Amino acid sequence: MRLRDRPRLRAVGYDDQVSLVSHLDELRTRIIVSLLALGIAFGLCFWQNHRLLGLINRPLAHQTQAQVRAGRGPLGATYTVQRSARDVAIQLRTVVGALEHARPPLAPSGTLEHVAHRLQVDVGQLSAPAQGDRPITLGIGEPFTTTVTVTLIFALILALPVLLLQAYAFLAPAVEPALRNRLRPLLPAVPGLFLAGIAFGYFAVLPAAVRFFQNFNSDQFNVLVQASQYYKFAATTLLTMGLLFELPVAILAVTRAGLVTVERLRRSRRYALGACALIAALLPGDAITMALETVPLYLLFEASLLVAAIADRRARRAGAATGLAADAGA
Repeated sequence: MRLRDRPRLRAVGYDDQVSLVSHLDELRTRIIVSLLALGIAFGLCFWQNHRLLGLINRPLAHQTQAQVRAGRGPLGATYTVQRSARDVAIQLRTVVGALEHARPPLAPSGTLEHVAHRLQVDVGQLSAPAQGDRPITLGIGEPFTTTVTVTLIFALILALPVLLLQAYAFLAPAVEPALRNRLRPLLPAVPGLFLAGIAFGYFAVLPAAVRFFQNFNSDQFNVLVQASQYYKFAATTLLTMGLLFELPVAILAVTRAGLVTVERLRRSRRYALGACALIAALLPGDAITMALETVPLYLLFEASLLVAAIADRRARRAGAATGLAADAGA
Protein backbone atom coordinates (compact mmCIF):
# COMPACT_ATOMS: atom_id res chain seq x y z
CA MET A 1 0.00 0.00 0.00
CA ARG A 2 1.32 3.43 -0.94
CA LEU A 3 0.70 6.30 1.45
CA ARG A 4 -0.34 9.70 0.22
CA ASP A 5 2.49 12.21 -0.02
CA ARG A 6 1.57 14.82 2.56
CA PRO A 7 3.27 16.31 5.62
CA ARG A 8 2.44 14.39 8.77
CA LEU A 9 3.60 13.66 12.27
CA ARG A 10 2.25 10.09 12.36
CA ALA A 11 5.04 7.54 12.57
CA VAL A 12 5.54 5.52 9.38
CA GLY A 13 5.23 1.75 9.63
CA TYR A 14 8.14 -0.58 8.93
CA ASP A 15 6.43 -2.08 5.85
CA ASP A 16 4.98 1.17 4.52
CA GLN A 17 6.26 2.35 1.18
CA VAL A 18 6.90 6.08 1.27
CA SER A 19 8.34 8.24 -1.47
CA LEU A 20 11.41 10.41 -1.05
CA VAL A 21 9.26 13.55 -1.23
CA SER A 22 7.08 12.25 1.59
CA HIS A 23 10.16 11.48 3.67
CA LEU A 24 11.45 15.01 3.12
CA ASP A 25 8.04 16.47 4.01
CA GLU A 26 7.97 14.48 7.23
CA LEU A 27 11.53 15.55 8.04
CA ARG A 28 10.62 19.18 7.44
CA THR A 29 7.56 18.93 9.66
CA ARG A 30 9.50 17.30 12.49
CA ILE A 31 12.25 19.90 12.21
CA ILE A 32 9.63 22.65 12.45
CA VAL A 33 8.11 21.03 15.57
CA SER A 34 11.59 20.71 17.11
CA LEU A 35 12.44 24.33 16.34
CA LEU A 36 9.14 25.49 17.83
CA ALA A 37 9.82 23.55 21.03
CA LEU A 38 13.36 24.94 21.14
CA GLY A 39 12.08 28.46 20.51
CA ILE A 40 9.56 28.26 23.34
CA ALA A 41 12.20 26.85 25.69
CA PHE A 42 14.63 29.57 24.60
CA GLY A 43 12.05 32.28 25.34
CA LEU A 44 11.40 30.90 28.82
CA CYS A 45 15.11 30.60 29.58
CA PHE A 46 15.92 34.07 28.24
CA TRP A 47 13.16 35.47 30.44
CA GLN A 48 14.97 33.95 33.45
CA ASN A 49 18.52 34.48 32.14
CA HIS A 50 19.67 36.29 35.31
CA ARG A 51 18.79 33.29 37.46
CA LEU A 52 20.40 30.90 34.98
CA LEU A 53 23.60 32.95 34.91
CA GLY A 54 23.65 32.99 38.70
CA LEU A 55 23.16 29.23 38.71
CA ILE A 56 26.01 28.52 36.33
CA ASN A 57 28.26 31.07 38.10
CA ARG A 58 27.79 29.46 41.51
CA PRO A 59 30.59 26.84 41.19
CA LEU A 60 32.95 29.64 40.11
CA ALA A 61 31.90 32.09 42.82
CA HIS A 62 32.92 29.97 45.81
CA GLN A 63 36.43 29.28 44.55
CA THR A 64 36.99 32.81 43.23
CA GLN A 65 35.99 34.38 46.53
CA ALA A 66 38.33 32.01 48.37
CA GLN A 67 41.20 33.23 46.20
CA VAL A 68 40.20 36.87 46.73
CA ARG A 69 40.15 36.39 50.52
CA ALA A 70 43.61 34.84 50.26
CA GLY A 71 44.84 37.99 48.50
CA ARG A 72 45.59 36.33 45.14
CA GLY A 73 45.29 38.12 41.82
CA PRO A 74 44.21 41.71 41.10
CA LEU A 75 40.91 41.28 42.96
CA GLY A 76 42.74 39.77 45.92
CA ALA A 77 45.17 42.69 46.03
CA THR A 78 42.24 45.12 45.97
CA TYR A 79 40.54 43.22 48.77
CA THR A 80 43.74 43.29 50.85
CA VAL A 81 43.96 47.08 50.47
CA GLN A 82 40.27 47.31 51.40
CA ARG A 83 40.80 45.35 54.61
CA SER A 84 43.84 47.46 55.52
CA ALA A 85 41.87 50.67 54.97
CA ARG A 86 39.09 49.24 57.15
CA ASP A 87 41.56 48.57 59.96
CA VAL A 88 42.89 52.15 59.69
CA ALA A 89 39.33 53.54 59.79
CA ILE A 90 38.53 51.48 62.90
CA GLN A 91 41.65 52.77 64.65
CA LEU A 92 40.82 56.37 63.69
CA ARG A 93 37.29 55.89 64.97
CA THR A 94 38.74 54.76 68.31
CA VAL A 95 41.00 57.82 68.46
CA VAL A 96 38.12 60.17 67.61
CA GLY A 97 36.01 58.56 70.33
CA ALA A 98 38.75 59.16 72.88
CA LEU A 99 39.16 62.80 71.77
CA GLU A 100 35.41 63.31 71.89
CA HIS A 101 35.25 62.40 75.58
CA ALA A 102 38.40 64.32 76.56
CA ARG A 103 38.13 67.05 79.16
CA PRO A 104 38.58 69.88 78.39
CA PRO A 105 37.17 69.47 74.82
CA LEU A 106 39.86 69.44 72.15
CA ALA A 107 37.57 70.43 69.25
CA PRO A 108 34.46 72.54 68.70
CA SER A 109 31.14 70.87 69.62
CA GLY A 110 29.78 68.70 66.83
CA THR A 111 33.01 68.45 64.85
CA LEU A 112 34.17 65.16 66.35
CA GLU A 113 30.63 63.72 66.19
CA HIS A 114 30.56 64.38 62.46
CA VAL A 115 34.00 62.79 61.99
CA ALA A 116 32.95 59.75 64.04
CA HIS A 117 29.80 59.34 61.94
CA ARG A 118 31.75 59.50 58.66
CA LEU A 119 34.26 56.96 59.95
CA GLN A 120 31.40 54.66 60.94
CA VAL A 121 29.98 54.87 57.41
CA ASP A 122 33.41 54.19 55.88
CA VAL A 123 33.97 51.17 58.13
CA GLY A 124 30.62 49.75 57.03
CA GLN A 125 31.47 50.18 53.33
CA LEU A 126 34.96 48.73 53.76
CA SER A 127 33.51 45.72 55.60
CA ALA A 128 31.82 44.42 52.42
CA PRO A 129 32.55 40.74 51.71
CA ALA A 130 34.98 39.59 49.04
CA GLN A 131 33.79 40.22 45.50
CA GLY A 132 34.79 38.48 42.29
CA ASP A 133 31.93 35.98 42.11
CA ARG A 134 31.25 36.76 38.45
CA PRO A 135 33.39 36.15 35.34
CA ILE A 136 34.67 39.15 33.42
CA THR A 137 33.85 40.24 29.87
CA LEU A 138 36.35 41.87 27.51
CA GLY A 139 34.33 42.77 24.42
CA ILE A 140 31.49 45.24 24.02
CA GLY A 141 29.10 42.52 22.85
CA GLU A 142 30.34 39.71 25.08
CA PRO A 143 27.68 40.13 27.80
CA PHE A 144 24.96 39.67 25.16
CA THR A 145 26.60 36.76 23.32
CA THR A 146 27.46 34.87 26.50
CA THR A 147 23.92 35.37 27.83
CA VAL A 148 22.48 34.00 24.59
CA THR A 149 24.90 31.04 24.73
CA VAL A 150 23.95 30.10 28.28
CA THR A 151 20.25 30.54 27.45
CA LEU A 152 20.58 28.28 24.41
CA ILE A 153 22.29 25.56 26.43
CA PHE A 154 19.51 25.53 29.02
CA ALA A 155 16.89 25.68 26.26
CA LEU A 156 18.39 22.59 24.61
CA ILE A 157 18.22 20.75 27.93
CA LEU A 158 14.62 21.84 28.49
CA ALA A 159 13.50 20.89 24.97
CA LEU A 160 15.47 17.63 24.96
CA PRO A 161 12.44 15.27 25.40
CA VAL A 162 10.66 16.79 22.39
CA LEU A 163 13.82 16.71 20.25
CA LEU A 164 14.48 13.06 21.12
CA LEU A 165 10.85 12.11 20.45
CA GLN A 166 10.92 13.70 17.00
CA ALA A 167 14.25 12.06 16.15
CA TYR A 168 12.99 8.65 17.30
CA ALA A 169 9.71 8.97 15.39
CA PHE A 170 11.58 9.79 12.18
CA LEU A 171 14.23 7.04 12.48
CA ALA A 172 12.08 4.28 14.01
CA PRO A 173 10.59 3.03 10.70
CA ALA A 174 14.07 1.91 9.63
CA VAL A 175 14.27 -0.51 12.59
CA GLU A 176 12.63 -3.93 12.54
CA PRO A 177 9.45 -4.07 14.68
CA ALA A 178 10.81 -6.82 16.96
CA LEU A 179 13.99 -4.87 17.73
CA ARG A 180 11.99 -1.65 18.06
CA ASN A 181 9.72 -3.27 20.65
CA ARG A 182 12.75 -4.38 22.64
CA LEU A 183 14.31 -0.92 22.56
CA ARG A 184 11.17 1.19 23.11
CA PRO A 185 11.13 0.79 26.95
CA LEU A 186 14.60 2.36 27.07
CA LEU A 187 13.51 5.67 25.55
CA PRO A 188 12.00 7.29 28.70
CA ALA A 189 15.29 6.71 30.54
CA VAL A 190 17.36 8.72 28.04
CA PRO A 191 16.39 12.27 29.16
CA GLY A 192 16.28 11.23 32.82
CA LEU A 193 19.80 9.81 32.76
CA PHE A 194 21.04 12.80 30.79
CA LEU A 195 19.67 15.20 33.43
CA ALA A 196 21.15 13.02 36.19
CA GLY A 197 24.56 13.26 34.49
CA ILE A 198 24.27 17.03 34.22
CA ALA A 199 23.34 17.24 37.92
CA PHE A 200 26.34 15.09 38.86
CA GLY A 201 28.60 17.24 36.70
CA TYR A 202 27.25 20.45 38.23
CA PHE A 203 27.52 19.41 41.88
CA ALA A 204 30.64 17.20 41.74
CA VAL A 205 32.76 17.57 38.60
CA LEU A 206 32.49 21.28 37.73
CA PRO A 207 33.41 22.63 41.23
CA ALA A 208 36.38 20.26 41.37
CA ALA A 209 37.49 21.32 37.89
CA VAL A 210 37.21 25.02 38.73
CA ARG A 211 39.14 24.50 41.98
CA PHE A 212 41.89 22.59 40.18
CA PHE A 213 42.39 25.05 37.34
CA GLN A 214 42.15 28.22 39.43
CA ASN A 215 44.68 26.94 41.96
CA PHE A 216 47.15 25.51 39.43
CA ASN A 217 50.24 27.77 39.55
CA SER A 218 48.01 30.59 40.77
CA ASP A 219 51.00 32.26 42.45
CA GLN A 220 52.55 32.81 39.02
CA PHE A 221 49.52 34.41 37.34
CA ASN A 222 46.92 37.09 37.90
CA VAL A 223 43.89 34.84 37.47
CA LEU A 224 40.81 36.47 35.94
CA VAL A 225 38.11 34.20 34.50
CA GLN A 226 36.66 35.31 31.16
CA ALA A 227 32.92 34.71 30.79
CA SER A 228 32.91 33.16 27.30
CA GLN A 229 35.72 30.71 28.13
CA TYR A 230 34.17 29.72 31.47
CA TYR A 231 30.73 29.06 29.99
CA LYS A 232 32.22 27.04 27.15
CA PHE A 233 34.18 24.96 29.65
CA ALA A 234 31.15 24.50 31.91
CA ALA A 235 28.93 23.47 28.99
CA THR A 236 31.51 20.95 27.75
CA THR A 237 31.89 19.44 31.22
CA LEU A 238 28.16 19.15 31.89
CA LEU A 239 27.28 17.78 28.45
CA THR A 240 30.09 15.22 28.70
CA MET A 241 28.76 13.97 32.03
CA GLY A 242 25.25 13.87 30.61
CA LEU A 243 26.42 11.64 27.75
CA LEU A 244 28.44 9.40 30.08
CA PHE A 245 25.34 8.77 32.17
CA GLU A 246 23.67 7.25 29.09
CA LEU A 247 25.80 4.15 29.72
CA PRO A 248 22.87 2.08 31.08
CA VAL A 249 20.82 2.77 27.95
CA ALA A 250 23.77 1.83 25.74
CA ILE A 251 24.35 -1.44 27.61
CA LEU A 252 20.67 -2.37 27.57
CA ALA A 253 20.47 -1.52 23.88
CA VAL A 254 23.40 -3.74 22.84
CA THR A 255 22.24 -6.64 25.05
CA ARG A 256 18.66 -6.48 23.81
CA ALA A 257 19.86 -6.24 20.23
CA GLY A 258 21.91 -9.39 20.79
CA LEU A 259 25.23 -7.75 19.99
CA VAL A 260 26.76 -8.80 23.32
CA THR A 261 25.65 -10.91 26.29
CA VAL A 262 25.40 -9.90 29.93
CA GLU A 263 27.79 -12.71 30.87
CA ARG A 264 30.46 -11.34 28.57
CA LEU A 265 30.07 -7.88 30.07
CA ARG A 266 30.41 -9.36 33.56
CA ARG A 267 33.68 -11.00 32.56
CA SER A 268 34.90 -7.58 31.41
CA ARG A 269 34.43 -5.87 34.76
CA ARG A 270 38.11 -5.07 35.23
CA TYR A 271 38.22 -3.38 31.84
CA ALA A 272 35.11 -1.38 32.74
CA LEU A 273 36.72 -0.28 36.01
CA GLY A 274 39.84 0.76 34.13
CA ALA A 275 37.76 2.69 31.61
CA CYS A 276 35.91 4.50 34.41
CA ALA A 277 39.22 5.38 36.07
CA LEU A 278 40.60 6.60 32.74
CA ILE A 279 37.58 8.82 32.15
CA ALA A 280 37.89 10.23 35.68
CA ALA A 281 41.61 10.84 35.11
CA LEU A 282 40.88 12.78 31.92
CA LEU A 283 38.50 15.02 33.82
CA PRO A 284 40.16 17.89 35.74
CA GLY A 285 40.80 17.39 39.45
CA ASP A 286 43.09 15.88 42.04
CA ALA A 287 43.37 12.26 43.23
CA ILE A 288 40.45 12.55 45.66
CA THR A 289 38.25 14.04 42.95
CA MET A 290 39.28 11.25 40.58
CA ALA A 291 38.17 8.63 43.12
CA LEU A 292 34.88 10.43 43.72
CA GLU A 293 34.23 10.45 39.96
CA THR A 294 35.32 6.84 39.33
CA VAL A 295 33.02 5.28 41.94
CA PRO A 296 29.71 6.67 40.57
CA LEU A 297 30.68 5.76 37.00
CA TYR A 298 31.51 2.18 37.96
CA LEU A 299 28.35 1.87 40.08
CA LEU A 300 26.44 3.04 37.03
CA PHE A 301 28.04 0.22 35.03
CA GLU A 302 27.11 -2.36 37.67
CA ALA A 303 23.54 -1.05 37.83
CA SER A 304 23.38 -1.34 34.05
CA LEU A 305 24.46 -4.99 34.23
CA LEU A 306 21.83 -5.70 36.88
CA VAL A 307 19.03 -4.12 34.85
CA ALA A 308 20.23 -5.87 31.69
CA ALA A 309 20.29 -9.24 33.49
CA ILE A 310 16.73 -8.72 34.78
CA ALA A 311 15.52 -7.73 31.31
CA ASP A 312 17.30 -10.75 29.80
CA ARG A 313 15.65 -13.17 32.24
CA ARG A 314 12.23 -11.69 31.54
CA ALA A 315 12.78 -11.97 27.81
CA ARG A 316 13.77 -15.63 28.18
CA ARG A 317 10.72 -16.41 30.32
CA ALA A 318 8.48 -14.67 27.82
CA GLY A 319 10.07 -16.64 24.99
CA ALA A 320 9.66 -19.91 26.87
CA ALA A 321 6.00 -19.12 27.60
CA THR A 322 5.39 -18.32 23.95
CA GLY A 323 7.03 -21.60 22.92
CA LEU A 324 4.88 -23.61 25.35
CA ALA A 325 1.74 -21.88 24.10
CA ALA A 326 2.69 -22.68 20.51
CA ASP A 327 3.32 -26.35 21.39
CA ALA A 328 -0.02 -26.56 23.21
CA GLY A 329 -1.83 -25.05 20.22
CA ALA A 330 -0.19 -27.52 17.88
